[in-house]
Amino acid sequence: MAIPTLAAQLRCNLLDNPLGVHDATPRLSWRVESDGRRGARQAAYRIVVSTQRNGPANLWDSGRVKSDATTQIAYAGNALTSRQRAWWRVEIWDEKNRRSESAPAYWEAGLLTRGDWKGNWIGAALAGGPETGAPSPFLRTIFNVGKKVASARLYATALGLYEFHLNGQRIGNDVFTPGWTEYKKRVQYQVYDVTTQLRAGANAAGAILGDGWYCGHLGWRERNYYGERPHLLAQIVITFTDGSTQTVTTDGAWKTSFGPIVESDMIHGEAYDARREMRGWAEPGFEDSTWLPVARFDDPGIDLAETLGPTVRATQELKPIAPPVKHSIWPAPVWVFDLGQNMVGRVRLHVRGKPGQLIRLRFAEMLNADGTLYTENLRAARQTDHYTLRGDPRGETWEPRFTFHGFRYVEVYGHPDTLLPDAVIGVVLHSNTPRTGTFSCNDRLINQLQSNIDWGQRGNFLEVPTDCPQRNERLGWMGDAQVFSRTAAWNRDVGSFFRKWQRDIADAQGAEGEMPSIAPHIEGVGPDGGPAWADAAVICPWTMYLCYGDKELLAQHFDSLTRFIGYMEAKAKELVRSHPDTNVWHGYGDWLALDGSGNVFGNTPKDLIGTAMFAYSTTLVAKMARVLGRAKEAARYDRLAERIRKAYQKRFLTSDGVATGLTQTSYVLTLQFDLAPENLRPKLLAELVRDIEQRGNKLTTGFVGASYLPHVLSRFGRFDLAYKLLHQKAWPSWLYAVTQGATTIWERWDGWTQEKGFQDKGMNSFNHYAYGAIGSWLYAVVAGVDIDPAHPGYKHIILEPHPGGELTSARGTLQSMHGEILSAWKLREGRFEWEVIVPPNTTATARFPVPKGAKIREGKKSLAASAGISGAKAGGTTCTLAAGHYKFTATWKPATK
Repeated sequence: MAIPTLAAQLRCNLLDNPLGVHDATPRLSWRVESDGRRGARQAAYRIVVSTQRNGPANLWDSGRVKSDATTQIAYAGNALTSRQRAWWRVEIWDEKNRRSESAPAYWEAGLLTRGDWKGNWIGAALAGGPETGAPSPFLRTIFNVGKKVASARLYATALGLYEFHLNGQRIGNDVFTPGWTEYKKRVQYQVYDVTTQLRAGANAAGAILGDGWYCGHLGWRERNYYGERPHLLAQIVITFTDGSTQTVTTDGAWKTSFGPIVESDMIHGEAYDARREMRGWAEPGFEDSTWLPVARFDDPGIDLAETLGPTVRATQELKPIAPPVKHSIWPAPVWVFDLGQNMVGRVRLHVRGKPGQLIRLRFAEMLNADGTLYTENLRAARQTDHYTLRGDPRGETWEPRFTFHGFRYVEVYGHPDTLLPDAVIGVVLHSNTPRTGTFSCNDRLINQLQSNIDWGQRGNFLEVPTDCPQRNERLGWMGDAQVFSRTAAWNRDVGSFFRKWQRDIADAQGAEGEMPSIAPHIEGVGPDGGPAWADAAVICPWTMYLCYGDKELLAQHFDSLTRFIGYMEAKAKELVRSHPDTNVWHGYGDWLALDGSGNVFGNTPKDLIGTAMFAYSTTLVAKMARVLGRAKEAARYDRLAERIRKAYQKRFLTSDGVATGLTQTSYVLTLQFDLAPENLRPKLLAELVRDIEQRGNKLTTGFVGASYLPHVLSRFGRFDLAYKLLHQKAWPSWLYAVTQGATTIWERWDGWTQEKGFQDKGMNSFNHYAYGAIGSWLYAVVAGVDIDPAHPGYKHIILEPHPGGELTSARGTLQSMHGEILSAWKLREGRFEWEVIVPPNTTATARFPVPKGAKIREGKKSLAASAGISGAKAGGTTCTLAAGHYKFTATWKPATK
């Protein structure tokens, strides 16, 4: 007999069975799964935590707790020691008091003190220079296992990148470990279960090091920003069945040699000489007499931190969509492959040739008119790989380790003959954020727009939310991330990704409380990020709280955020942030707006943007304080926000409803953040509408204004105009790039036009997700799935689609923390069909977009007579839904034309 209600998908700190946890009170979550009945919910729970799988509650027993809470529940048991595993399971009682018990899950503590790390930082003596890298060092050691192994863990990190091997096997599937952090303060480490990789007797451990972000090119800077060469720190802790342990550490007994990776650079590419391969280098029997002793390095004194977020993984492979095109150019022909999708990652090359034959791979997002690669927008990034063949007549296969590129097209040079059918395969890389949301409708262009949004997110969510993946930049620009964060949390599971990045932001905060515009921060970009960029430090954690209920994230960073508010207050003049008279960075304006300014900042006054964002961030901090039970601070920041609003009104608004700057973004920010008195809002809206309509229903907003524009129009009842902007196909618009064959979001509205060709080569990325923020409007307004801020994490769901424009159907699904949410509607004259899924242990408010008096049925029953539905009134269009699957039909007599 099936269990009617069950706790499943147990997670700790938003991760599945994490290893290396440092948090003394990790947050535990689970889903309630049911047999599909309506109203399924949890009435009580009990958490049992044990040192043994299915063991007694010797670490913690919550006891039976009468509650429907299933997310972000703090562990309150005995403190774990380093390397200790905690097994946990959940008992729940449903609304009928039926009990069930989950399968066990676990988390495992990491090395909690610096003293737990026993080894040395090691590497090779050779270092690269400001522009030229050194070969990647290979490191190895031998150790003996003389007893029966119960378990073994590898703890590993690097300044640079590492790939670890045991007895000839690569450990894990992670890429670019240990990831990118503020290396001057901390570096993450990873933990792997290597029990099955060990052998009785002789064992070999080895690692390959890459330059990565640590000592390779970083942004537009020279190499060696953090250090001169990569270092490795690792230890293998073996626990035997008799309870004893053995620790193998990185120390002076390790040896090193250079091998086939001649050069590796995240931005420029990788060079590999297959003739230099060392077969079996990570096996115990390998002859290493010519290898040299490793160099040992001083401890840098930084924090060895747990891995908070998802690691980078290879998640998909793409084959070319057509045979390669040959271009006969001097000095030798090249072959151009089209993968059909602008992607981020690398390629797997499969070729045959002579020993010493050099293959060059170049990468680009676009083609010139003659079919050759368009690379001018790469600036100084070579984005080029080189492979030297060893001459195997059976063919050779190679995939780089320590680089990535942004590209759709691949050029192969150095192979005059016809290439093998599988010569080039695209390998997609990004932080491992599984897909959670979908959106589709009857308009194929909008469906492609949604695909472009997701592909742009995948490509740029690589360790940090980068601006672009191809040119010599690839930095964690905060303004881009904050406008996109709500969209991101629909498309993919990004809760832990943003938890990690918020730590990076906190590490980058300045001594006065200022927040930067990129995180991790690098010199050459000012410490004050300015309006909308620095404010990401506040907006992103609040968004993660709304989407995942992550209250602990707010608590961890609240003091940091109040310091930021204090900094803005201190630097403002009469509460006007970025006032022209102040000696601070006034910001990036409404970046890349097309409002006639002729510069990248747009015409919206920077102090208007600054003061609007100051008010918004202060309001959010007040809300955070209230969530955290800090009532006095909430009241203080509410008062400050109100004072900022008064200052805003005095400086930027006239009594006639005109906003300074006269730009769409001026009006959008004023309305979005409730900065105007209520009596002025209709006038401000009218000015915004007039500007849009006078331009032929086109937007002019840049990075700051574009994300809010459709929300403002729909909030104030102008769904018709919001849909006209959505359907607009001429530039500037969301669909223009789609009509030109784009498969990701462009940096500029006019990155390429038929009239002018390519835009400014100095800043013209074709994979830049910021304008993809329209996604949040598609999901919340078109599909109609929104968050109730009073019940974050979709505990209570607002279901309210707004059909309009040329759409006759739309469908949105979200795998929330509680389960699948569905809103799928179809509209034809006088009839609205709506399919809804409300996951177990949640409720929803459903608002039907139909005329009052419409006849609404659920199946064959009226709303009032249907199970799971409450609050329905005769002739009404709103009701409350319990958990369940519903199919509604509403009919009405169409208005006569």
